[in-house]
Amino acid sequence: MRFLGNVLATVIGIFVFLMLLFFGIVLISAIAGNSSDVVEVKENSVIELDLSEVTNDYAGKFTFEKMPFLNDTDSHDGLTDVIYAIENAKTDENIKGISILNNTSMLGMAQSKALRDALEDFKKSGKFVYAYANAFTQKEYYLNSVANSVYLNPVGDMDFKGLSSEVMFFKDFQDKSGIKMEVIRHGKYKSAVEPFLENKMSDANREQITSLLNSVWSSVVKDISTSRKIPVEKLNAIADGLLARTPAMAKAEKLVDKVAYEDVYHDDIRKMLKVEKDEDYNSIKILDYAQNVATTATKPSSENSIAVIYAQGEIMDGEGDVDIIGEGSMRRSLIEARKDESIKAIVLRVDSPGGNALTSDLIWREIELTKKVKPVIVSMGNYAASGGYYIACNANKIFAEENTITGSIGVFGILPNFNIAATKFGLHSELVKTHSNASDYSPFVPLDDNFKNFTQEMVENIYTTFVSRVAVGRKMTTTQVDSIAQGRVWSGSEAKKIGLVDEIGGMDAALKYAASLAKVKEYRTINYPEYKKDPRDLLSGLGFPFAKTKEALIKEEIGAENYKVMQEIKRFSLRKGVQASMLYEIVIK
Repeated sequence: MRFLGNVLATVIGIFVFLMLLFFGIVLISAIAGNSSDVVEVKENSVIELDLSEVTNDYAGKFTFEKMPFLNDTDSHDGLTDVIYAIENAKTDENIKGISILNNTSMLGMAQSKALRDALEDFKKSGKFVYAYANAFTQKEYYLNSVANSVYLNPVGDMDFKGLSSEVMFFKDFQDKSGIKMEVIRHGKYKSAVEPFLENKMSDANREQITSLLNSVWSSVVKDISTSRKIPVEKLNAIADGLLARTPAMAKAEKLVDKVAYEDVYHDDIRKMLKVEKDEDYNSIKILDYAQNVATTATKPSSENSIAVIYAQGEIMDGEGDVDIIGEGSMRRSLIEARKDESIKAIVLRVDSPGGNALTSDLIWREIELTKKVKPVIVSMGNYAASGGYYIACNANKIFAEENTITGSIGVFGILPNFNIAATKFGLHSELVKTHSNASDYSPFVPLDDNFKNFTQEMVENIYTTFVSRVAVGRKMTTTQVDSIAQGRVWSGSEAKKIGLVDEIGGMDAALKYAASLAKVKEYRTINYPEYKKDPRDLLSGLGFPFAKTKEALIKEEIGAENYKVMQEIKRFSLRKGVQASMLYEIVIK
């Protein structure tokens, strides 16, 4: 018996040793790969603009407190890295052009605008941008239309018809199912909660959606008109009559230059590169090129720096991550940036529909303290709405793209109530308490009037605070702010007219202004936040099925688009406290 025990102990010991050895090798390989995996840029190359893995402006930097040797494992697959790489490619003798081939992306409209501007600037170097697709969605065509020459598959199709938005309403569903969402809000335009209250769209909501769609569409067709040399009036006529729905029609209307198969497209690129027809031409994927630029390009030698702090995602309590704005990482970043004497100014890049009101105020306070030491400039991305606007409103200056969605200055709370549904199935609940207000909210009993009144009071107090923060930051009266608030959303161009935004422009414009305010001519940028992570998080990215997170496995199984919807549902269930959030989203396909 002892012999069998010894054998078993030996086997277990060997197994544990092998597992530790295996993970040790994997970690060393991962570290070595991060430091040396740089793809060579060959002569006479074309960049392949594959954006399928680019989602956020900022890819993130991470600190592994328990394993400090893993620190600074920041990746370079953010949109900022892509744009920086394209800027570098203008003067790179090895790069002759950019190919946008069957591109699909999850980028928003403001991000697409920033990338489009970078490609437009790239063309000024005399190098080419070519684009090919088997089919064009509107959003993809908006980006691709910047190319010198646009190709479309002979049996493909073109989606160019204007913008629309569909809103689903749940009031009858709640009545029939017994599952009710108790809504407490301030703001007549708060479309985030309207679907729980009505069976049809209110006039106020229809007004803001119509205005927003028209403003975003105007920005889109203006850029397409400039690139394709087609009058805006003509583009609107094409969209209204679906006059570009086939490849032949799209070419006839001059939305594309050539209707051809992909092999013809590659042959034409070979001609541009002076490569023989039967030879492959050199190409490099944009993220490989971005990695190369990040690790080999000469960094500015100036002692002066501008901190770029990325606030992207929903605002929630906790540390935060690349797609969640948490007070932990945000406040730490602002404190570090204002204490660092080499940092002369801060650009806060906001891409957020809002979220937790308390967290928004904590970040606002840190910006207020930082602004007393050095200037803080805001650059708005796709969204800077509700809580996203809250953390932006007290900046020294606010920049936004024309198609940024901002405003939504309003507050709401949602309390799910299952009392009617539970009663239908024979479930009953009773509360016992020592004082009239001793119990927390229970979803299994009807909403108590006292609790509702107290919550409404909290919502009103937060709304009043929100409006006062905006009024002070934007140098307006509270009455002026209230008249353009009420939860209404605005495009960047509309927001500039009413005083919520100072200038139309992207990150580059914000950086230039920050430098001028700080009185520095040469500077380097330092990216924040640096997120604190657990070493176990590293294993999920190593490519082994057993090391992947549950979320990563689900994403692979159901696809990125469906996973995004699932994440929205999950985040909705995790929301705590009163929300300053805009759940409304325009998806352009």
